[in-house]
Amino acid sequence: MFVKICGITTEEDALVSVAMGADALGFNFVPGSVRQLSPTAARDIVRRLPAGVLAVGIFRNELPQRVVDIVNEVGLGAAQLHGRESTQDTRFIAERIQTVIKAFVAGDRSLDRLADYGASAVLIDAPEPGSGQVFDWSVLDGRERGLPFLLAGGLNPDNVAAAITAARPWGVDVASGVESAPGRKDPTLVRSFVAAARQASAQLGLEPEEIFVDLDSPRPYDWRDE
Repeated sequence: MFVKICGITTEEDALVSVAMGADALGFNFVPGSVRQLSPTAARDIVRRLPAGVLAVGIFRNELPQRVVDIVNEVGLGAAQLHGRESTQDTRFIAERIQTVIKAFVAGDRSLDRLADYGASAVLIDAPEPGSGQVFDWSVLDGRERGLPFLLAGGLNPDNVAAAITAARPWGVDVASGVESAPGRKDPTLVRSFVAAARQASAQLGLEPEEIFVDLDSPRPYDWRDE
């Protein structure tokens, strides 16, 4: 089970999350978010991460070239597009960086055109992203969409096992559910979340799937190198 801890704001929280078993960390570049970081601050954290940890930039309705520039400036391994990005803008980004995760709210009709976006993975969130509210996980089946499917939306250590059992995702994504305050991760909650997710996955006999990004790559793919 792939586990992403999102909304990292400090080096301490990043390293603690990794030590507790997180596979990926999310860095928020959305203006106005309580977890927003500047590219410079994010770069200072990302450069201290151990090899094998996926650093993901979170963007919402950002200019496509700006997304590409930040990903390369910070040294990120992926971009997560969490707005109403068009298929054209998403493909523009996906052609220029190694990995794109396209986020949708549950029930979004655009999921029927998922292949048009050219993304590497899909994240499905609650109808009100960031609200901390859960939704009916049983309506989801990301395995039929042909891409790794990450589940988000109100997850926490107490409900992540039930969510995995109902939705059978490839991975899970959490932010506020493992925080002691907005933007501050709680080590105990992070540890409990990761343990619960992995235990639920093992009990269900979910087979590990290949990662959708090369975690051993020394830096992000840059189309300008070609």
